Amino acid sequence: MRSKSSRFYKIMGLFLALILVAAGTVGCGKSADSGKDKTSGSGKLPVIRVSHQPEFETFHTYQAIQEGLDKKAGVELKLVYFDSGMPQIEALPANQWDVGATGGVPMLMAALRYDAYMIGLANDESLANVVMARPDSPILKTKGADPKYPDIYGTADLVKGKTILATTVSSGHYALSSYLKALGLKDSDVKIQNLEQAQAVAAFESGKGDLVALWAPFMYTGLQKGWKIVASSDQVGANIPLVLIANKKFADEHPDQVVKFLDIFFQGIDKMKKENTNLADPYRKFLKDWGGIDISKEDAILDIEKHPVYGLKEQLAMFDNSKGPSQMEQVMAGIAEFFTAQGKFTPQEKEKVLKSGFVTDKFLKMLAKEKGLIP
Repeated sequence: MRSKSSRFYKIMGLFLALILVAAGTVGCGKSADSGKDKTSGSGKLPVIRVSHQPEFETFHTYQAIQEGLDKKAGVELKLVYFDSGMPQIEALPANQWDVGATGGVPMLMAALRYDAYMIGLANDESLANVVMARPDSPILKTKGADPKYPDIYGTADLVKGKTILATTVSSGHYALSSYLKALGLKDSDVKIQNLEQAQAVAAFESGKGDLVALWAPFMYTGLQKGWKIVASSDQVGANIPLVLIANKKFADEHPDQVVKFLDIFFQGIDKMKKENTNLADPYRKFLKDWGGIDISKEDAILDIEKHPVYGLKEQLAMFDNSKGPSQMEQVMAGIAEFFTAQGKFTPQEKEKVLKSGFVTDKFLKMLAKEKGLIP
């Protein structure tokens, strides 16, 4: 009897011990997840989740991670993949990323809906957003119909009613709408089919649509297939910035980590300014490894040349609003004005976002002070 009782208590004791171990494990997990600072697997470095698309500006962050620049700065950068800007913005309410890079148009939506900050400029996309046609398109038969736009193809009559493949509410959409405006048309005068960039390339190749709006590096795929550029954003006066963005909650709680991210990113910009097209091969490797995009070395060189970048000193000047609206505030106001005229924003929404102060040099100045560039 004693033997059975002893075995019973031993089994019960083991059972209770297992429950306590399991409870302790769950408790530890909950504690780690609920902490304000996300840490790496080693538990030593804060993790900064960086939202990016498979395009030029991501190369700086990718290279920094490969070279360990983030670890040297005392953080760990984690790339978070998105196909385009609006999916990035739609992920903000779920707190899926902390900082990143996106187009000027999605930036406006992020500021309007979620009070996101524009903390810097990744690069200038004005040369890298285009509208393309197949080589046999009738639209290519007419060029410079309006002397104000001597380099663009098409007329209102040729383009009106056409089906255009585009990633909507994006910088590419802004370039497309600006092209239509140059012809005297609006979005409502054509049929815009919303597709992500890779989908748009595949659909256009299969015969769908009359025109397609693409940005780099997808535009190079189009060129390889023989498609022709009808208009680029710079030809129709569309100033398209690719901006650095921060989740408001993260930035307010961890301004020091935002500054570390900027420091790492500017190291990439400085390297690009110094080495420029000599980075074509590692840039191609990045696109292949991270984006699944294969481009020639010639196109990689062209892509680098089509993406002007600006260092910290230059950006301090571009974001300076001490004597009135800054250069970047004026650029974003121009985009907001255009989309309001297109009916994408209400006048009230435009005024709200432009008065919100979302374009900020706060974090640039914090970094500049650390570098001794300003007192």
